[in-house]
Amino acid sequence: MPDRAKILLVDDREENLIALEAILSSLDLVPIRARSGEEALKALLNTEFALILLDVRMPGMDGFETAAHIKRRERTRNIPIIFLTVVDSAPDYAFRGYAAGAVDYLTKPFDPWVLRAKVSVFTELYNMNKRLAEQASMLRDRLSGELPPGAGDHASVLPELSRRLTAVEDELARVRELARKSQDPALAVPMADLTDRLTHLRAGFDALS
Repeated sequence: MPDRAKILLVDDREENLIALEAILSSLDLVPIRARSGEEALKALLNTEFALILLDVRMPGMDGFETAAHIKRRERTRNIPIIFLTVVDSAPDYAFRGYAAGAVDYLTKPFDPWVLRAKVSVFTELYNMNKRLAEQASMLRDRLSGELPPGAGDHASVLPELSRRLTAVEDELARVRELARKSQDPALAVPMADLTDRLTHLRAGFDALS
């Protein structure tokens, strides 16, 4: 069974972390806590995350500074960040959040359904990207004439790869519909990127077969 996607929750207040975990408890993911920007950066050294929920107001290293460090690292710069802050924050907070690399910005108290929906779509996009990477690797192995142990012979690999690609294409259509209904502009870029990658992989497979 594939590993469940991990979500990094960054907030200096314990009650906020507990609330986030409760809201996300119905989703098939693993929440990881960080009580500061420094803790978040340490967690990112050794763990791969699908998404970061990042509080803006924290003592010491705030959310903007933390995001800047994340975006400077090659390994973590592409992880989506959703900023969370209280509704009475400074009016330029949203602009600063997007400038720091956030894909979205939610004010507290936020609608639990909206947060779950956003996290769910980003997590599914992450999982599909992982599967596409695995299938692209299989296709490269097929093209090079080298298959990993246990993958079967060349005749059996192509039908299996086709089946997997079709499954991802069906799943992408479903997630695209969810993104359309949410009318969330933050999903436009990752959806377009994933669609482009899947199109290229399908074209490569069709040329091979």
